[in-house]
Amino acid sequence: MFDNLLFQSASKLLEDDILSSRLPGALLFCGNESSGKLTAALETARVLSCSAAPRGKWTCSCPSCQKHKALVSPNLLLLGPRDCSLEIQAACRAFLNSLSLNDGHVKATRYLFLRAVRKLENRFNQALWQDSDKLNKIALVTGELDECMEELDVGRELPELKAVEAAAQKIVALCQKLEGDFLYDSIPILQIRNLSSWAHIGAAAGTKVIVIEKAERMLEGVRNALLKILEEPPANTLFILTTSRRNAVMPTILSRLRSYNFSARSQEQEKEIIERVFHDGALPSVSDGSLIQHYLEGFLPVRPEAIERRAFDFFDQIFEGKIPDVAELIKNCGKFEPRLLFRLFLSALEKKTRELFSSAQGCQSALNLSKALTDCHINVSTYNQSIQGALEDLLRAFARERKR
Repeated sequence: MFDNLLFQSASKLLEDDILSSRLPGALLFCGNESSGKLTAALETARVLSCSAAPRGKWTCSCPSCQKHKALVSPNLLLLGPRDCSLEIQAACRAFLNSLSLNDGHVKATRYLFLRAVRKLENRFNQALWQDSDKLNKIALVTGELDECMEELDVGRELPELKAVEAAAQKIVALCQKLEGDFLYDSIPILQIRNLSSWAHIGAAAGTKVIVIEKAERMLEGVRNALLKILEEPPANTLFILTTSRRNAVMPTILSRLRSYNFSARSQEQEKEIIERVFHDGALPSVSDGSLIQHYLEGFLPVRPEAIERRAFDFFDQIFEGKIPDVAELIKNCGKFEPRLLFRLFLSALEKKTRELFSSAQGCQSALNLSKALTDCHINVSTYNQSIQGALEDLLRAFARERKR
C-alpha cells in the first residue's frame, strides 16, 4: 500500500486510517508542489476499490486495481488545474530512451508515460464537461488521442521504434493542445454541478473517489457550490482535495476535511525520486525550490530565467517612460505556451514590484500593481482574454501608476 509514494510520512497515516476504517468522507492533502499529493490521492482511490485480500498491494492483479493503475477506472473523477505537459514530456523521453536502449525499464517507463497522459485526459471526462459549449471540440482531440494511445497501451505488442516515436510525439502534441486550449486555471462551477450528479449515481463496486487539485484556486461561487456537496456528501464517495496553500482554502470547507500534511523532501530524496521514476541521473543541484519542479521546468521551450529577464525588462521599460513591444515580447516568450510560462512571467513582475516597498508612496504603488497583475491573470485564465490583450491592459495600468 502506497509503495510508490516515497519519503512521505503521510502514507503511513493514510494506511492506518484505511485499515482501521477511520477514513472520513473528505480529505485535504497539503504540501509543496511535487510533494506526492496526487500520487497519494490516486493510490487512495485504488486501495479503496481493491477487491483482493489483503487489499492495497501495488502488485495486486484484481480487475479494479488494474483499471486504477492504468487510470481508466470508472470510479475515479479527477479535476482541477495542473501543468501536465511537462511531466508528459519527461515521461515520454524516459520511455523512448529505455526503448531505444532496451535497458530493462521499458515496461515501467511505458506505464509512466501512459499514466502521465491520463492524468491530463481524465480532466476531460465527459461527466465533468456535460453541457459545456467546448465538449464537441474537446471530444475531437481526446478521440484522436485515444487512437494514438491504443497503439502504445499496455498489453499490446509495441511496433518498431520509429513508429513508437512518431506515436509518442503525436500524443505529446495533442496533450499540449488539450491543456493549452481547454484546461482552466480555476475550476468552472459547471464542473462542480456535474460532479455532484456523477457522485450521486451509485458505483457498481468499490468506492467512488473525486480528486480536486489546487483547491485554493477555486473562485467564491465554486467554493460555495462545493461546500453544499460536502455538507451532505453522497454515500460511498470520497472527496480528496489538494493544495499547496492551506490558508487560502475557505475555512468552512476546511472544517469538513481531514488534513494530511506532505512535507518538503530534501534534494537528495528528490534526486532519488527522479532517478527511480524518470531514470535520469544527470541532475544539477538547485539553490532553492524543488529539484523535481526544476527538473520538469527543463522541458519548457523557454527557460524560466529567460522569462524572468524579459519580465524585468518589461517593467523597467515602462518605468523609464518607454512602451514595450507586446507582440515581440510574446514571440520571444514562446507565445507563452504552455500557459505556465505566462504565470512565471507574472510572478517575475510581482517579484519586481517588491522593490517599491522602500517608501510609503512606493508601497501604495506596489499594492496597485499587484492588483493589476491579479486582474491580468484572472482575465486570461478565467475570462479567456487573449494574452496580448491582457498584457496591453497591464502595460496601461503600469504606465498610469508610473505617472501617478
